[in-house]
Amino acid sequence: MRTGVALAVGVTLLAAAGCGKPPDDSKDGGSGAFTACMVTDTGGVDDKSFNASVWKGLQDAKGADGDVNPSYVSSNSEADYEPNLNASVDKGCKLIVAVGGLMSDATKKVAQANPNSHFAIVDAKIDLPNVYSMEFNTAQAAFQAGYLAAGMSQTKKVATWGGMKIPPVTIFMDGFADGVAYYNSKKGTSVEVLGWDVKAQNGSFTNNFADQTAGKTLTDSLVAQGADVVMPVAGNSSLGAANVAKDKGGALTLVWVDFDGCTAAPEYCPYFLTSVVKEIPGIVQQATVDAAKGTFRTGAYVGQLNNQGVKIAPYHDFDAKVPAELKAEVVQVGADISAGTIQITSPSQPS
Repeated sequence: MRTGVALAVGVTLLAAAGCGKPPDDSKDGGSGAFTACMVTDTGGVDDKSFNASVWKGLQDAKGADGDVNPSYVSSNSEADYEPNLNASVDKGCKLIVAVGGLMSDATKKVAQANPNSHFAIVDAKIDLPNVYSMEFNTAQAAFQAGYLAAGMSQTKKVATWGGMKIPPVTIFMDGFADGVAYYNSKKGTSVEVLGWDVKAQNGSFTNNFADQTAGKTLTDSLVAQGADVVMPVAGNSSLGAANVAKDKGGALTLVWVDFDGCTAAPEYCPYFLTSVVKEIPGIVQQATVDAAKGTFRTGAYVGQLNNQGVKIAPYHDFDAKVPAELKAEVVQVGADISAGTIQITSPSQPS
């Protein structure tokens, strides 16, 4: 979801964060009276994925209600989360949107200390009266993507890898691997999944969301093992995989996550088989517009296939390449998941 920074700059930022000073990377998106403030995770606002989808939701809220003034501040390390959240409170933000499960502890701490401030968080559940939690059961749509990938693979090897071994990441990987296994059971095939072992709950990670070089190296390794469809779940690091696909000239295809890849990174659209989408922009937009009108949402929202909170994106450049029979099967798999006929058992699913 992000762009790498030079080591010397990174050391400077980490030193500043260690002193409790939030980074000065922020943007004001308008002049409305209702300030909606986003605190990014370490990937940055233009990660073509997770953070970008939250920022789009805030911008869409401004489009729907001109009273909304969206802004964001970037976190360069996990040490920036709490200072950035506190700075947003001090700034007088009417709604503070925290991005990502890694920000859960910091958000809970700041929200408890500021009961009159209103917060929302994506990919975590915080049981406080001033926090609106937004979670997404992406295992469901990733299951469809895994089934699709198995059906499209020529080498009979597909792969997935993540940024960090945390539930908002591994939930995608579980669903993808389970979808491949379901395809094998239905078709009598033996498509192999590289990069993730569902039973062991362990696999391949870059251990950050910002290192495109690490993402490229990891993808190259999986391709060398035979994978011809790869699903990276790593924000800006995933762009390393996109660069590999581009270099391969079509020999490697990708499944993108969070945002429709052809919208988020259209220059790579020819290499995106589909995307596992969280409907973050719509949920963030509505929560923000409601708050601007005086109704602050609380409790928890869980996006699923049956409420269109998660889905797979259109096939775009691959529309004519995916067989009609396989398209129909992917749709049926989604219907069976929604109906409960197919049960998904990822330990990372929202409760």
